[in-house]
Amino acid sequence: MKVFLLVYLLIFFGLAMILPSYRVWKTTGVNPYKLGKSESAHDYVGTLFRLTIFSVALVVIAFAFLPNLYEYLVPISYLSNVTLNTVGQTLLTIAVIWVLVAQVHMQKSWRIGIDEDVKTELVQTGLFKISRNPIFLGMRVMLLGLFLVLPSAATLVILFVGDLLIQIQVRLEEEFLTRTHGKAYLAYQKQVRRWI
Repeated sequence: MKVFLLVYLLIFFGLAMILPSYRVWKTTGVNPYKLGKSESAHDYVGTLFRLTIFSVALVVIAFAFLPNLYEYLVPISYLSNVTLNTVGQTLLTIAVIWVLVAQVHMQKSWRIGIDEDVKTELVQTGLFKISRNPIFLGMRVMLLGLFLVLPSAATLVILFVGDLLIQIQVRLEEEFLTRTHGKAYLAYQKQVRRWI
């Protein structure tokens, strides 16, 4: 499990976040990382989400290398069983595959945050025909899978805080996409659900 989670983190954040960002930057010259440090709601949510993702990494590192420290994260022993662990691993695997496929469908429109400077194409193909937010949906599933694999007070807090921040970010992006794409986005909203 330790090796699985460490490799998983490298794959999820390497292939699903860093590689697509690099690809967009190399093909368009646009830095897709749009989370700043201003006092705006967008940047504030971005800061909290970065802390949440950092917390995910810390929990996995504590589990893998610092078992004494991991005990301070208050493991929930009665949820530690083979069935929930298997469900969690399955959700983690589905989440990373789902996010990687969504990344391919997003192509040059990929951004981390809201890009006020460069108008991107409104992606409505591939997984975006099923969900308006497939990458965020994958991240929600990933957080749930992590909790089931490593049930603890810490991963429960990460699950709830991460989900709340994703819900807020999605709504900020919906407002932005409505301003940017107008009727095309409103029509898309009527055709495709927010999640699935």
